[in-house]
Amino acid sequence: MIRQQANTEAVSAHPSMRAGLAQLVTEVFAPLPVVATLLIAVAWRTASSPAQAITWGLVAALFASAVPFVYIARGVRRRRLTDHHVSVRQQRPLPLLVAICSIVVGLTLMLLFGAPRPMIALIAAMTVGLVVSLAITLCWKISVHTAVLSGAVVIVALVFGLGFFWLTPTVALLGWARLERGDHTVPQVLIGAVTGALIAAGMFIPLR
Repeated sequence: MIRQQANTEAVSAHPSMRAGLAQLVTEVFAPLPVVATLLIAVAWRTASSPAQAITWGLVAALFASAVPFVYIARGVRRRRLTDHHVSVRQQRPLPLLVAICSIVVGLTLMLLFGAPRPMIALIAAMTVGLVVSLAITLCWKISVHTAVLSGAVVIVALVFGLGFFWLTPTVALLGWARLERGDHTVPQVLIGAVTGALIAAGMFIPLR
């Protein structure tokens, strides 16, 4: 009887562990922290001095990550949005539009004040990626999580060396997490990943 009870508890704990891992992966590889980390890393790699790297990294992260985060956090607090991942498709267009407008402002400032060309290329790729995501979101729930992470992996490999394509399994891990949580279907995860990678390569390579 005791052994049977222990087995039952172990089985019931297993789904809980999977759910917890899926939640952790979703948070770690969420779009906003991934974008902020990528921008700072690329700025550090491509700027002519540490001071410029810090300046452009912070400016880019402000408009591409911090402003959208604040908008989404306020939306959740005021109950206009269900959660900070904006899981409901119908709630996504406005946050995406706010993010696009914010990034365009940041891109304009970076162009005017002479940011490194790779930073311009990266911000331009992000802008196009958001526009495409917004267009798709109007009728279908693409995975923005996998789109952003796959695009980030491509950019990292192009900036730091092709050896960094070893990061590709993180996209698969994130896709699993999104499926495990029930936030997306397999096609939504796969198309998100492919779209993000194609836009990143197609925009960054010619513009850098």
